[in-house]
Amino acid sequence: MKGLIVDFGGVLTDRGPEGVGEPPLIGAVRSARAAGIRTALLSNADGPGEPIPWLDALFDVLVFSGDVGVAKPDPAIYRLTVERLGLQPGECAFVDDLAVNIRGAAATGLVGIHHTSVASTLAELSALFGDW
Repeated sequence: MKGLIVDFGGVLTDRGPEGVGEPPLIGAVRSARAAGIRTALLSNADGPGEPIPWLDALFDVLVFSGDVGVAKPDPAIYRLTVERLGLQPGECAFVDDLAVNIRGAAATGLVGIHHTSVASTLAELSALFGDW
């Protein structure tokens, strides 16, 4: 795998069972990027809203459905995100908390990870990417 694409709300913001501190998936994305894995945020939000300075430091690519005129689970948004990463769909994993979005990503050729808990998502990322 050469690319990691994650959803924002419900995934990147999930603080896990403790509910305090930095959400663990932020650290996972940071580690992936430091290891040379291309990273993207893919959100069905209208846009970034208030500036979040750490987003640019965490991701190579930011894709908001409101900015590009197409939303998950439309295959076009996954293809656009992968293209902006400079990769092929089969080289990317996509993490989302909604099964319908995972199905859309998988139909486009991405490896889908259905986020149901921080622990399970981190385990799946480790299985796909190894130790960053």
